[in-house]
Amino acid sequence: MRNLARVHLGALRAVEAAGRLGTLRAAAEELGVTVGAVSQQILKCEAELGRTLFERRPRGLVPTDLGAAVLERLSAGFAELSAAVALADRRREDVLTVSVAPVLASKWLVWRLDRFTRAHPGIRVRIDAALDLVDPNVSDVDVCIRVGRGGWPGVRAERLIAQLVFPVCAPALAARLRTPADLARVPIVAEPNAMFTWDVWLAPNGLDARILQDGPVYSDAALCFDAAMAGQGVFLAWETLAADALAMGRLVAPFPDRYPTGISYWFVTARDRAPTRAVSAFREWIAAELRESCPGGAAAVLA
Repeated sequence: MRNLARVHLGALRAVEAAGRLGTLRAAAEELGVTVGAVSQQILKCEAELGRTLFERRPRGLVPTDLGAAVLERLSAGFAELSAAVALADRRREDVLTVSVAPVLASKWLVWRLDRFTRAHPGIRVRIDAALDLVDPNVSDVDVCIRVGRGGWPGVRAERLIAQLVFPVCAPALAARLRTPADLARVPIVAEPNAMFTWDVWLAPNGLDARILQDGPVYSDAALCFDAAMAGQGVFLAWETLAADALAMGRLVAPFPDRYPTGISYWFVTARDRAPTRAVSAFREWIAAELRESCPGGAAAVLA
């Protein structure tokens, strides 16, 4: 431990963040300081060590051979420190922090969360709506609701439901759709970053995406749903996000067929941490809610 006495911990944090993120600006944003402050901390660390850790290049910082070796250990060390702080700051049994994608939070979870609160009035839920894959082992997050194929290292993942997809549109537009081939004659709402393509639904119907017309393009799935409800075109939806709009009649599923994407919803928690009372209650509740609102996906898991 004596070696640490000659190097400032804040300087080491700046070095680790800059090395991991690649630029001073990104490191400054993560640490909540100015770019100049990060630069000064790195220079201070290099001076204290008596060695150069980075090459300064126009596109960012490139670790030297020594810097790369130091960064590997710094990243592992700060991960352990973060885990220690999270353990010391572990929430009470009556507080639950849930990480979930923004679109699932806004289109499905937020409309049901009051039912969990009524069933468990002693548990306070905090929703962290983010796209990042949070690591529950080293953060203050208790539960992550992830969408994917599973197989994430270092966590415990329980499959909740399979993701099934199907076309949805406004009722007026649905009147123009008698067979799947009619999709060639209507605008298609597109999400460029979707985890699946239209062929997931078209191929079982003997069609492919080449028949589809261009339509509005939105980078966010929630906006795609809103566009479909506004009558701008047909969107390839999935059960969790379309359930309420279908029940209210704001969207229509013109065809009965629903097909799996190979993607599922997962209940993800820390690998080596025993679930709290709040975590167990939330797992039971969300599994039941998903089975009720998405019976097709729930049945596919059991099949």
